[in-house]
Amino acid sequence: MKTLFDKIWDRHVVQQVADGPTQLYIDRLYCHEVTSPQAFEGMRARGLRCLRPAQIFCMPDHNTPTHDQDKPIQDPVSARQVAALEQNARDFGLTHYGMFSPDNGIIHVVGPEKGLSLPGMTIVCGDSHTSTHGAMGAVAFGIGTSEVEMVLASQCILQQKPKSMRIRIEGRLQQGVTAKDVALYLMSQLTTSGATGYFVEYSGEVVRSLSMEGRLTLCNLSIEMGARGGFIAPDEVTFEYLKDKEYAPKGDDWTKAVAYWKTLQSDPDAVFDREMVFDAKDIEPRITYGTNPGMGIGITEPIPQTAAQAKAPEQGFRKALDYMGFNAGERLLGKKIDYVFLGACTNGRIEDFRAFASIVRGRKKAPDVVAWLVPGSWAVDRQIREERLDQVLQAAGFEIRQPGCSACLAMNDDKVPAGKYAVSTSNRNFEGRQGPGSRTILCSPLVAAAAAVTGVITDPRTLL
Repeated sequence: MKTLFDKIWDRHVVQQVADGPTQLYIDRLYCHEVTSPQAFEGMRARGLRCLRPAQIFCMPDHNTPTHDQDKPIQDPVSARQVAALEQNARDFGLTHYGMFSPDNGIIHVVGPEKGLSLPGMTIVCGDSHTSTHGAMGAVAFGIGTSEVEMVLASQCILQQKPKSMRIRIEGRLQQGVTAKDVALYLMSQLTTSGATGYFVEYSGEVVRSLSMEGRLTLCNLSIEMGARGGFIAPDEVTFEYLKDKEYAPKGDDWTKAVAYWKTLQSDPDAVFDREMVFDAKDIEPRITYGTNPGMGIGITEPIPQTAAQAKAPEQGFRKALDYMGFNAGERLLGKKIDYVFLGACTNGRIEDFRAFASIVRGRKKAPDVVAWLVPGSWAVDRQIREERLDQVLQAAGFEIRQPGCSACLAMNDDKVPAGKYAVSTSNRNFEGRQGPGSRTILCSPLVAAAAAVTGVITDPRTLL
């Protein structure tokens, strides 16, 4: 009896190195501008070509500005990296979705929406949040730059096989609780190292009930628990999402593919190295109070009184509270905030904009709040306008920016100033993650929208 992870992994084994790692075949490599330049230079230095260029897709996202994309990038480092990716894709004959392409966006948003990420695949990228693609029923994980070069050259990678973990979330989510809240809850329970060394399969009633966008959000955050990756067995939700996507199989090939995808389930008697079960009734809208994603609380709860309650080292717990300007035992409801960010590969999809709009409809942006609403791709931007969500958002005083990673990380123009509080739908709240000295509070699109219209941390259930 096999787990789903075993089934996909074993199907992609090229050879097992004696007393060493597995040589694993890779179906899809994604390249962005930050982690690929050295890999391409290594290929040039050795006079190598890409073994299977049709399996490799490139697009800039980390450094792209989210305004005036038709003008030259002002930051010289960002400009060089974006230009280098375009040149490397041209030199090596790879598909490249540049800044001006209607197919451009955050690579972890574009891959699924174009049907490039499919069930049963092995998928890698030089980016930790590659685990996002696991929502399609794929084994997807981030790799380092030297490993990017390895895949460019051989379409294979050397990897130690991770252990397997299954996390089941049973029951039904309360009103106002989203996939992001589920992920933040799991991180608070397991901590940011609780899944280290494991590949996580998510299952249970809650997971089955999630939309594809919600599943992408949940899998995106697997890495924040220390996991090598996370994934969900494909089902009718997956098939309906993928049908008619540009790179999805067509005609008879589609019928055959779905027949195979339906076999991608863990066997009933499959044994996992670790199993955990959680109840949906224990999850409410969540926010973080510290400087790692595991330092989170229910929005109505107080910050833990002690490091032990926070499941954190004493020094780290106190340092995080000092950095954030919070106190043990303090409640954050009503706390004034300065910035709101909706976007990132975590929450930059159409469902996230629908959720945000559902709160702000008929209301106005708080006057002291700077809000950055950034679609994860141009396809998301088009859908926002087709559904006239842009009109709802603009009537409430919000502006939709151009696609990119934006304020998820301080590698482009969208930086939160030192000392300012940013309520953010992104994936990390490390010190300075959104800008030197910035203070990040992670949350769902609903919590972000509630803060955007009230100017303070607000339980979104009071506005629904």
